[in-house]
Amino acid sequence: MSTAEKPSNFIREIIDEDLRQGKNNSRVHTRFPPEPNGYLHIGHAKSILLNSGLAQSYNGKFNLRFDDTNPVKEEDEYVESIIEDVKWLGADWEDRLFFASDYFQQMHDWAVALIRKGLAYVEDLSADEIRALRGTLTEPGKDSPYRSRSVEENLDLFDRMRKGEFPNGAKVLRAKVDMAHPNLNMRDPVMYRILHASHHRTGDTWCIYPMYDWAHGLEDSIETITHSICTLEFEAHRPLYDWFLNALDVYHPRQIEFARLNLSYTVMSKRKLLQLVTDKHVSGWDDPRMPTISGLRRRGYTPASIRMFAEKIGVAKRDSMVDVALLEHCLRDELNRTAPRYMAVLDPIKVIIENYPEGETEWLEAVNNPEDPEAGKRQVPFSGELYIEREDFMEAPVKKFFRLAPGREVRLRYAYFVTCKEVVKNAAGEIETLICTYDPATKGGDAPDGRRVKATLHWVSAPHAQAVQARLYDRLFTVENPLAEDDFLSTLNPNSLKTLDRVMVEPALTGLNPGDAVQFERQGYFIADAIDSKAGAPVFNRTVTLKDAWARLQKQQQNAPKKQKPKAKKKASPPPEEKGVISIDDFSKIDLRVGTVVEAGLVEGAKKLIRLMVDLGEEKPRQVFAGIRSAYPEPEVLLGKNVIVVANLKPRQMSFGLSEGMVLAGSGDDRLSAATFLSELKPGDVVR
Repeated sequence: MSTAEKPSNFIREIIDEDLRQGKNNSRVHTRFPPEPNGYLHIGHAKSILLNSGLAQSYNGKFNLRFDDTNPVKEEDEYVESIIEDVKWLGADWEDRLFFASDYFQQMHDWAVALIRKGLAYVEDLSADEIRALRGTLTEPGKDSPYRSRSVEENLDLFDRMRKGEFPNGAKVLRAKVDMAHPNLNMRDPVMYRILHASHHRTGDTWCIYPMYDWAHGLEDSIETITHSICTLEFEAHRPLYDWFLNALDVYHPRQIEFARLNLSYTVMSKRKLLQLVTDKHVSGWDDPRMPTISGLRRRGYTPASIRMFAEKIGVAKRDSMVDVALLEHCLRDELNRTAPRYMAVLDPIKVIIENYPEGETEWLEAVNNPEDPEAGKRQVPFSGELYIEREDFMEAPVKKFFRLAPGREVRLRYAYFVTCKEVVKNAAGEIETLICTYDPATKGGDAPDGRRVKATLHWVSAPHAQAVQARLYDRLFTVENPLAEDDFLSTLNPNSLKTLDRVMVEPALTGLNPGDAVQFERQGYFIADAIDSKAGAPVFNRTVTLKDAWARLQKQQQNAPKKQKPKAKKKASPPPEEKGVISIDDFSKIDLRVGTVVEAGLVEGAKKLIRLMVDLGEEKPRQVFAGIRSAYPEPEVLLGKNVIVVANLKPRQMSFGLSEGMVLAGSGDDRLSAATFLSELKPGDVVR
């Protein structure tokens, strides 16, 4: 794969320049170095795909290396889960699976070398005492009284630390750098601490363990990594990374930092995720509400959708919050093309077709996936007793409710037109059964006389339906950034999981295998749970919902103010080809819509413009050129954001391409910015 096939970013530009200069013998060698102290999450997926993708693009190598330097928190369970996750995402480390513990002896020998050079010493102060002497951002630190120990004494003490003569916390080994350095990380950092704990791979061989800052660069050097790509929190640690390698005079990789992924409506901190698991707010690390890769996989996310998401958000130099709606958009795009369609009724109400031949069953032809002709067709049973969704019937229908109601005719998907004649209720006044009639001439969904209906409903045949369990998952938190709150647990969504025990499905669905993904027509995408599904009795997890036009209309009706007809002079109708578009000065007709930014980039040759691809809930995103480059020199920060788009402007042909709308922006305090907002509104919703 050539570099031209991938969108450029600042990391690729660095690598390209290194290759032009012939550095590293024109090699590219990257790595992903997780700590085996928890399960990987979507942020790790971004790093995995970035590092493995770079290696693949430049015909280089990619290592998977476990940074297993803390035996207290590490477990084989985490190692196994990480290997499974990285492999599932499609990253190939070939035969290069490594562990930091593989290098413990070499790291120890290099520590001894620094002691011999007078660049490391054994410290007797406690952690609190070390912290007290460290200084502040504005004041230099103070030397430890043990900083002046002789080389011989330090060698003896470090050897005794290695042999286990001292208890935990009694001593540490520190690098002798500069206690007045403006970077606090350079003020004699700790290299080794004493931990009498059994290691998951080396057992009790070691009782001293390297700190991450010491181990990180050495591991990269041993593996001859060319570009050590880290997240931004390691930027302040880079001088120490370089200092250790320079002091040892060993092979020196280049560390590059990029912005970590922050995703809305969830948390990425391993500590917080562990708290959710241990406090039983979720069922485990692979709970489908978790942002872990195993949780996303169980929810029904695919490697292709996560790769698409990673490509769309790109690589940036500063942190930002990405809306989870963009991740869901990528998943819908994937599943819309690949998932077969089936009919399932989540909240069933019985329908009896009184004029259908009693006891008769016919098999109707249904399309498996209209997006994929090769997916073929299937046969579904139809009878005089059916189930439909309870929400698809309204006894006293409100305006713009076009589904089934008394005296109203609707279409049953793949079947016939039916008309509701009678509503049967129980003693409590609850609707139990709908008595309907059908028109045999409308088989297949069309009327010979040309009459039309305004709604098509899904259904299942009652005698053939199978009852299964379905779990409806929603966002785990109720706010975009839970960690911005005093107590992130207070923002947990009490409705993040709803379990339905009597979902009626067509018989073909009971033959699915665990992990099979499908679309329940008009309801959403679901997956047969990989753990709880049994042969003939699948349990379904809702992966992501479909767009709900009716719910959108309801919301608009509830929130919309009463319209007053503007007093305006009557204007002549525009030409036929102009209908639906307006000029910029006709504000009374402006149609403002919610749009989600799914692509963002600079426009070559245009100093003021950026190019956005905006999802307005239509068949494909719109291209919009916006003159806000001064506010967004790195336009990718807008990815996943909800913006307000003037949706009915006449498309404008520019030299860079067709602009199909306008993104609203404003200025204040001498700063220009797009009008972004946090909302439950969906792409295409009207902004009033």
